[in-house]
This record gives sequence, structure tokens and C-alpha cells, in this order.
Amino acid sequence: MSVLFSELLVPGWAEGPEAKLGVSATADATFNLPCHTADPETFFSEIPASISYAKALCGECPLRAQCLEGALSRQEPVGVWGGELFEDGRVIAEKRRVGRPRLISREEEVLAS
Repeated sequence: MSVLFSELLVPGWAEGPEAKLGVSATADATFNLPCHTADPETFFSEIPASISYAKALCGECPLRAQCLEGALSRQEPVGVWGGELFEDGRVIAEKRRVGRPRLISREEEVLAS
């Protein structure tokens, strides 16, 4: 079962072996999740510093593993989920910078030096 981080359940998602539950069904209501108390834009930012901050907030979350599992199962298109950065439904190391891609990767550049 995966965790859907929304209090709204889409009909059919809470049924069967592949059901996805809202946080209220899996979390103790006495604590606040970092993603529920921080600015939501932090988790969907394009700025590297904001992305790092969002990942750091996820590091303290008691539902980090469930969040990551749910995001992978849903193939989240973008954002920080479970401490990982997603793009096009996959975990990526960092956001690609604006502009034309480099002809030589930075690793190849260092090795050539």
C-alpha cells in the first residue's frame, strides 16, 4: 500500500491491494509533517538552494520512506518527495540548468585535466 499525500481520496484509490491512502490514515495526528508546515513551493522549486532545503526537511520526516515509495508508485512528475528530487517520474540527482547542455560532462572535463 502506498501513501498519497493528500487528504482528498480519489474514488477507487482506497480500494484493493494497490490502494493509496491519505496521510491521515497512516500518521498520528499529534505531529506536523514538514511538507504540511513549510511553504509548498519549496518542494517544487527550480532553485538549487530551495531544493536542498526541501530535501533537508524530508530528512526529519517520520514518513519519508512511505512518501518515497508512494511517489515512485505514482511516478510523480516533479518535486521533492521522500527526500529525493523527481523529474518525469524518475529520481534525479539535480535539476538541469537552463541553456544548452554541455558537450562534455563535468566528470569527463575533470578526468581530461
